[in-house]
Amino acid sequence: MKLKPIIIETQRLKLTGYSSQDMTFIFENFSREEIKIILGHRTDEDYQIEEYKYKNGYASYNRAFILFLLTEKITNTIIGRCGLHNWHKEHHRAEIGYNISDENFKRKGLMNEAVSSIIDYGFNELNLHRIEALVGSNNIPSLKIIESHHFTKEGLLRQHYFVADKFEDSVVYSILYNEYIDNKIDKTTNS
Repeated sequence: MKLKPIIIETQRLKLTGYSSQDMTFIFENFSREEIKIILGHRTDEDYQIEEYKYKNGYASYNRAFILFLLTEKITNTIIGRCGLHNWHKEHHRAEIGYNISDENFKRKGLMNEAVSSIIDYGFNELNLHRIEALVGSNNIPSLKIIESHHFTKEGLLRQHYFVADKFEDSVVYSILYNEYIDNKIDKTTNS
């Protein structure tokens, strides 16, 4: 096997996508320091979290993922991640997740750019019918991103995540393929 990441380019970002098989290849063929560079880990803790995921099985049961590392083009710096996980191929659905790990690149619209590309990729390349998002009820920036991409709020998962020594709620959102197409059509006709 040879490492062949998926590359998506936006105006300001290069998204480099790795599957669970790619991640296994990386951990089996590169040193710790090389892995930290490839995956943009800034700390040993970041590396250890990734290593834990590798050792405990990236893809479990019938789920898969594609993790895109976000590289800001001007500085050539990996600034975060965006991807599709909990991908149930037989049900044509996946969950989108994202974060920017470098404070210097937040509040610049970069995640909107990445999320838009990942949604396009999910529907057009992976043939998804549904993309889901679970967002912390207090995560205002993330809620704005999801709502700006026309996701529909479906409900609330009470005390769903354990973060910073307390349980937090998650708001459940989704967008279906036909809604995605309708939004694309609306954008073209209103331009």
